[in-house]
Amino acid sequence: MCVDSIESALAAVEGGADRLEVCSALGEGGLTPSAGLLEVLRERVRIPLAVMIRPRCGDFCPSDDEFEVMRRDLVRARAAGADLIVLGLLTPAGDVDVTRTRELIALARPLPVTFHRAFDMTRDPHASLEALIGLGCERVLTSGQEKTALEGLDLLVDLVRQAADRIVVMPGGGITERNLPRILRECDAREFHVSASGSRDSRMEFRNTRIPMGRTLSASEYTVPVADAVRVARFRDLAGTRE
Repeated sequence: MCVDSIESALAAVEGGADRLEVCSALGEGGLTPSAGLLEVLRERVRIPLAVMIRPRCGDFCPSDDEFEVMRRDLVRARAAGADLIVLGLLTPAGDVDVTRTRELIALARPLPVTFHRAFDMTRDPHASLEALIGLGCERVLTSGQEKTALEGLDLLVDLVRQAADRIVVMPGGGITERNLPRILRECDAREFHVSASGSRDSRMEFRNTRIPMGRTLSASEYTVPVADAVRVARFRDLAGTRE
């Protein structure tokens, strides 16, 4: 389960999630969460926390200064009680940035490292998978280089087969209660990444609806995105059919 708030994290746990990917700004694809969020989650949650290290939205080719931000965020995430680290770096040519990824993996150890959906922006997924195996990544999150895991299912099947027992290929991206059964039938992956998103009304009584605080096409400030514990439980039940 990917979450970007305390409320979503607690809902995910209530629904039976096995692990949380903790980030901020899910609407931007997930960015590095605050130290405060990690510290409070570590106090409240007992399941493993996988912490996103991503300094900004946009591409996955950070500048030298942004890479230094990633290094420092990673150190702080470890200190705050992260159980896993999630990251992804690419070269301008669209390959896995082996040099800088190796440096961050060394900094993360002994924590396991997941390479996130930056993988879906690589020019050669099969070569990129071998690069991640060589680097010692424990897991790669991917939609099969398509908008959703269902659309990328053919590549996901190939990647799981190629990976064998050398790395975990974790499908994610647009997985719903309706398409998960098919993905389970056709793909031998053992882990799946979902958001189980929902929303609730704001607690605000006074509301100024004339101005948005962010992008004009985003949801109103008075609609709060939050994970749906009932949906999490449904995903858990569906995944249980594989066990």
